[in-house]
Amino acid sequence: MARIVSVGAALQDVYLIDHDDFGTNKRGYFNQIELGAKIDIDKVKFSTGGGATNAATTFARYGHESIFLGSIADDPAGAAIVASLDEEGIDSSYVTYLPNTHTGYSVVLLAPNGERTILTCRGASAKFDAINPDDLDTIHPDWIYVTTFRGNMNALDRLFTKAHLIGAKIMFNPGNLELDNSRKLLGLLSDVNVLILNKNEAKKIVQGSIFSEIFARVKNYVPTAIVTDGNQGAFASDGNETFRIGLYEDVKVKDSTGAGDSFGSGFLAAYADGRSFKDSLIYASANSTSVVQKIGSKSGIIHKHTRLHDMPIQEIR
Repeated sequence: MARIVSVGAALQDVYLIDHDDFGTNKRGYFNQIELGAKIDIDKVKFSTGGGATNAATTFARYGHESIFLGSIADDPAGAAIVASLDEEGIDSSYVTYLPNTHTGYSVVLLAPNGERTILTCRGASAKFDAINPDDLDTIHPDWIYVTTFRGNMNALDRLFTKAHLIGAKIMFNPGNLELDNSRKLLGLLSDVNVLILNKNEAKKIVQGSIFSEIFARVKNYVPTAIVTDGNQGAFASDGNETFRIGLYEDVKVKDSTGAGDSFGSGFLAAYADGRSFKDSLIYASANSTSVVQKIGSKSGIIHKHTRLHDMPIQEIR
């Protein structure tokens, strides 16, 4: 097993679930909710989220030594996050508690079709300058899995430089604010071993309209690249093998929250264990498919010995 540090956001999630008032129209918007109205909600569900804690849970359930590196506050939401990490066996000793702020908080409006709108107050989770790259000297990780730093390129640069110096490999899942600063982002990719993006994100840093063309340009920047496109599957290449990936299963989506996190972390969980590139992609797809069938970004995360089946995956030569 590997030692994997997940770096990024930790949030308290509150799901508001209603099958009538949260219906959607053909344009992809929630039905109108009038100002001043009082809406009866069918169900409220509390959970924890944030890309880094979601990934850390995947690594822990697989059996890796999983460490979370990020910031919270000393408040009830922060306590819920630490309790969740501890329950999964994730090392929370490197959590930074920040004064004069609050733990990040998200309210998830969940539609009957599994799509959602998320209202987020990031609080401590966005204070990325508080993350100390020197902690990596003590942890000695094999891999670091990095989610969005909300455009804080200097903090990312410090973290990547430290990881490179100690010989830790990096898997990076940047967010829109990093992608909006494509010049600096491309400069950071020289330290990245595995890059994962979705198709729309990839279009922010490379030219192209056809999926295969976009992917072909992305993979020039890193040794291993994965570009996903929702129910259209994904492309992936490690420089030796290139695959076109379909759906693991065509399932009813209850909640799409965490689908990308579970795919990326699922890949690394298997890959860091020495599984083949192809088998790691299958594990990633199975993990993501399981997650979207349950409410909450962690509920459906699978374990190492989950029985998997074949799926549409084609090698491109």
